[in-house]
Amino acid sequence: MMAVPVLTHIVRQHAEEAAHLWCQYDFHLLNPDDNPDMDAERLGRLIERLDAHIDGVRIAGDDGRAIAEERFADFPEAGELFVLRMLQPEALHLTMADIDPVKVREYLTDKLGRLNAFGSGP
Repeated sequence: MMAVPVLTHIVRQHAEEAAHLWCQYDFHLLNPDDNPDMDAERLGRLIERLDAHIDGVRIAGDDGRAIAEERFADFPEAGELFVLRMLQPEALHLTMADIDPVKVREYLTDKLGRLNAFGSGP
């Protein structure tokens, strides 16, 4: 079977958009009254888009993970770390419906706090 080429710039866009959408989603959860336009329908669409972008990185396999790692190295922020977390072997089957956003937020905060305190990677 012939290997399918990975379109790096497209996978990078998926990783960037997933990171951005996670931040939007998490901000909404923490501040539900700040955006009155974010009704249940729009929130559902945001979650669908987030799942789709995560899948776009996952389907690229090791190349997708490498791209996500590069994004995190360049921008060690919560969204980029979220994408990396969703690419871990134990999370590859998860969708947004499967995760507990509070636990994810705690994980991201803990990992980023350690990174900032000790200068080490995730």
